[in-house]
Amino acid sequence: MRHRGLSPSHLIHPREHSTTMDRKIVLSVLGAAILSFVAILLLMPATLDDITERLPWRIAQDEAGRTRVFGFTLGQTTLAEVRAVFREDGELNLFQTPGDPPRHAAEAFFEQILLQRLRADFVIALEVDQPTLIGMYDRGLRISQLGSGSKKIKLTPDDATALASRPIQSISYLPKARLDADLLEQRFGPPSRELTEPETGIVHWLYPARGLDIAMAPNGKVVIQYVNPRDFDRLLEPLKAL
Repeated sequence: MRHRGLSPSHLIHPREHSTTMDRKIVLSVLGAAILSFVAILLLMPATLDDITERLPWRIAQDEAGRTRVFGFTLGQTTLAEVRAVFREDGELNLFQTPGDPPRHAAEAFFEQILLQRLRADFVIALEVDQPTLIGMYDRGLRISQLGSGSKKIKLTPDDATALASRPIQSISYLPKARLDADLLEQRFGPPSRELTEPETGIVHWLYPARGLDIAMAPNGKVVIQYVNPRDFDRLLEPLKAL
């Protein structure tokens, strides 16, 4: 006889009731795990992997003798195109280096770029003539004195916009990972020439035909500079005393 006031659900066998509860617990845990996984994916930094191979040791020269690396062609690819690949604008500034006459350079700094699972900072120098840069210097909004004696100038919005269409002249690549000499030689091959800065102990591996300078500091930090081979003397200028 059915007990009054009890619905059929209350008459489930204890084992069946236990099984139902276990399923609910499993589904709850599974749902929480899926939500946690989705949250982790959303928090992970976006990688910039695409169909173009963007590795620091993949260097080539086109028919015009221009260096191509990271999918960018020096003297052709514009700052706007670099920004589209990196998905950020970077920090754009104008620099004045002491001299007679002083030299000016426009550079964009990109921090913590994740490119094909390799994280690095990038300094992109732009190809702009000196008279144009001097005009931008004179219109600058703010000048900061740097410890090296150089000056950093904050550009006007109009000048910053104009620079986006200028081609890139050189790339300085600052990897976050510590790269030893054996790995660098394996990836880039032996250098054509090697120079050491006596005051800092920084070793430069020079590859003139590829427009490449690999600078290795005693603390393990590495800076890799890329220029067009015809501009390689610009990399040698600071090293002539060596």
